Amino acid sequence: MSNKIKLLLAEDEAALGQIIKESLETRDFEVVLCDNGEKAFQQYQSETPEILVLDVMMPKKDGFTLAKEIRAIDDTIPIIFLTAKSQTANVVEGFAIGGNDYLKKPFSMEELIVRIHNLVKRAKTQKTSKVLEIGNYKFDFPKQQLQFKQEASVQLTHREAHLLFHLVTNKNAVLDRSVILNKLWGTDDFFTARSMDVFITKLRKKLKQDAAIQIINVRGFGYKLTV
Repeated sequence: MSNKIKLLLAEDEAALGQIIKESLETRDFEVVLCDNGEKAFQQYQSETPEILVLDVMMPKKDGFTLAKEIRAIDDTIPIIFLTAKSQTANVVEGFAIGGNDYLKKPFSMEELIVRIHNLVKRAKTQKTSKVLEIGNYKFDFPKQQLQFKQEASVQLTHREAHLLFHLVTNKNAVLDRSVILNKLWGTDDFFTARSMDVFITKLRKKLKQDAAIQIINVRGFGYKLTV
């Protein structure tokens, strides 16, 4: 089993992107390189990386927009922004979106590698503490798995896992529909609200083996998980 850290790099400067990629690959990283934000989002969905390194200024979709879209469905993956000196005034915006760190160009590869290792280590430590109990179920949020007693685990989708995580961490309290829609879907319009209802129905089915668990629809407000 490979111990390489899987990293998604989004950098539109071809020469710089290749240098970073090759340098990281000689240091036990598995690197997926994309030259624009749209490709990077597609690769994020298919490759399941452990960390993202994103250039701020990219064609088709900039690094901040890309990070915002990813944060809507994944609030745990570490994100490092690469910024030109003229962009450092926007660093606060990057942190507000959900970035964990940033480096100004030009930068030292050794410094980038140290920062990557620190963030990945911190993320793994945080993830190990996110195995939650829901009645007779164990919910492994990082692995997106739900297990009833000693039975085989059931795999959840990204949105199912994140929606359940928010329900569980707000157990016995109403989860505001508008807040969670904006966080997980990026909007709270009619169509995404209907989509959320579908995901709630799926979660109810996956939790039905424990009759004590209920996801209650609080009309006009949102949902509440009770055990």
